[in-house]
Amino acid sequence: MTVWDDLVGQEHVVEQLQAAADSARAGLQAGSAMTHAWLFTGPPGSGRSIAARAFAAALQCTSSGPAGCGACPGCTAVLHGAHPDVSRVVPDGLHLVIRDAREIIARSSRLPTTGHWQVTLIEDADRMEERTSNTVLKAVEEPPPHSVLLLCAPSAADLLPTIRSRCRLVPLRTPPTEAVAEVLQRRDGVDQGMAVFAARASQGHVGRARRLATDEDARRERQDVLSMVRSLGSVGAALVAAKDLVDAAGEQAGQVAQALDASEREKLSQALGVGATGKGVTGGRGTAGALKELEKRQKSRGTRTQRDALDRALVDLTAFYRDVLTLQLGTGSQLVHTDLGEQAASIARATTPESTLRRIDAVLHCRTALDSNVAPLLAVEAMALGLRAG
Repeated sequence: MTVWDDLVGQEHVVEQLQAAADSARAGLQAGSAMTHAWLFTGPPGSGRSIAARAFAAALQCTSSGPAGCGACPGCTAVLHGAHPDVSRVVPDGLHLVIRDAREIIARSSRLPTTGHWQVTLIEDADRMEERTSNTVLKAVEEPPPHSVLLLCAPSAADLLPTIRSRCRLVPLRTPPTEAVAEVLQRRDGVDQGMAVFAARASQGHVGRARRLATDEDARRERQDVLSMVRSLGSVGAALVAAKDLVDAAGEQAGQVAQALDASEREKLSQALGVGATGKGVTGGRGTAGALKELEKRQKSRGTRTQRDALDRALVDLTAFYRDVLTLQLGTGSQLVHTDLGEQAASIARATTPESTLRRIDAVLHCRTALDSNVAPLLAVEAMALGLRAG
């Protein structure tokens, strides 16, 4: 077992990071410098954050062998999120706000307490607003000698040029279907048939493949989304299908909120002393501002969660029409949604490649509109009408 075991289908990245971690350890002993800013890029599900976390563990490894043994106190603490010198920043709302960026800079300036480095890992760094990016830039331009900053984003172009030019790039690829299926069987005990189905249907997204393989609700949600292509007979039916899709995404977001919001509010109330009595206790007076800020963050997270759910649905729809196009062009490529092959073949016979391309464009335009903060229902309704007219 090593820290790299969860990184699926990324052998070239493992070699790069292993060599860098070993070199960093040798550099510590020799007093030489190392790269202090790293940028992990790759499509969703490729394992950007997994690679960054594994690298952080390898940097803090205390074994005498190659860095990243996965068994020493340094590695295990990082992998379990308990290392005092490794901080993980996950924007749960629409953006990484400037307050978080200032905390990152303050944290990176501290001396390590037990580890070799003060490591800060920022997932979804592409969600940084411009002023937030400018603040983080300070930590990249003038890093303390003991600081390591790990950024994760879909592509280098998602960050300011001044940031990406100062980072060492670690590009990841979409894992092969075979590699994803193998890890589902080995690590999660999934039977071969289900593992192959989930790996292919998820298009190499490891996290979603695991959910599809192990959660019947996830498989039902996928089926509900893909049934939309059969519900576009009229304008009215297309609008109803669009509303159903948005409502389903909202319900998924609500389930996440229900699990997190109440717990966060309770913890904040306890920290602020709401309901407490006794000498010197304020009883929570003057806490309205803190509670309002929490509600604002929770609302932003809910919006983000709904958009993420919609985006998963749109990825599935794009892949379905890609299957249709594959059949129309006779490329012989493997279908993504193999369980819907007959339906894709029926549409392929009844339509033209040009109309299929227009439908794919309608879905991609919807994704772009959602990223531009267009109201979800308006964006999805426009897509549904485009699918019908394609």
